[in-house]
Amino acid sequence: MGLINRAKQPRIVFILSILTSIFWCLGQLINVYYFTLIGVVFEILWFPMIALLIILPILSLIFFVKENLNLKSPYFYSFLIILSTILFMLLKN
Repeated sequence: MGLINRAKQPRIVFILSILTSIFWCLGQLINVYYFTLIGVVFEILWFPMIALLIILPILSLIFFVKENLNLKSPYFYSFLIILSTILFMLLKN
């Protein structure tokens, strides 16, 4: 038995994708350094969020292919969320 229950794994990946997307979109839209505490939290979380921004689409694609490209899969939507977040960050400026 692995670290994560196989039944909960798609939900966890999907929720992490949403949280990562919210983190980066808020970081682009608001001044996180206006309040010191929010700036500190942002600085603590930015490195794990960068790692998730790289790891989550790779995991999502691998598991999406393992599920025989099922379009109802949470992995597919997780991939779309992270891809749209990356595009938002690149095209925002």
